[in-house]
Amino acid sequence: MKSPITVLLVDDHPVVRKGVRFCLVQEERIKVVGEASDGVEGLRLAKELKPDIVVTDVEMPQMDGLEFVTALRRALPATAVLAFSVHADAEHIQHIIESGAHGYILKQADPEQLVQAIDALHRGEVFLSPQAARVVLGQLVGVQSGLASDLGLTPREREVLVGIAEGHSNREIARRLGVGVRTIETHRAHLMKKLDIHTVAGLTKFAMARGIVPPHPDE
Repeated sequence: MKSPITVLLVDDHPVVRKGVRFCLVQEERIKVVGEASDGVEGLRLAKELKPDIVVTDVEMPQMDGLEFVTALRRALPATAVLAFSVHADAEHIQHIIESGAHGYILKQADPEQLVQAIDALHRGEVFLSPQAARVVLGQLVGVQSGLASDLGLTPREREVLVGIAEGHSNREIARRLGVGVRTIETHRAHLMKKLDIHTVAGLTKFAMARGIVPPHPDE
């Protein structure tokens, strides 16, 4: 029999923790190994218990969710983090994901969705509740469309710029986009001409500075 998925709950509301624990104890493959009422206590318990997954609120006293997740990921990189919040706006979702959370689920979600999220994180996947995913996708489409039009880039040129900034070769980008290498070379030449940037390093720095791709860890 496989070892259960160990979970640590971090939330400043006892009623919420009790409700989540009740939902999870129904699942034999999941074991709640501890509870914490704030980020400081959560970090201490996480280091002690080394759970597979931490389910945490975003807004808490002493150490809020953003600080907690950042510190937790630094201390226990193998532990996955599921943010559990009442907020469904893009700002909250984006900030907690940028801090290192692997998933985001709303407290209004069905218990089954919470279990699905834990299973997904344990498999090494990212999980966003449907409502959170719609918010993120809506923002992403809006921002990227605005960036492309502001720069005078076509959607395909923008896709090529992303591929270059991510370190992919022309052949790899062509394979990913389903076009020929010669087509990618043409788009690349147009990119360099439009942006007046003629090196891969320059295109990469430009894409990161404009938020088209996230900064590299060593940047």
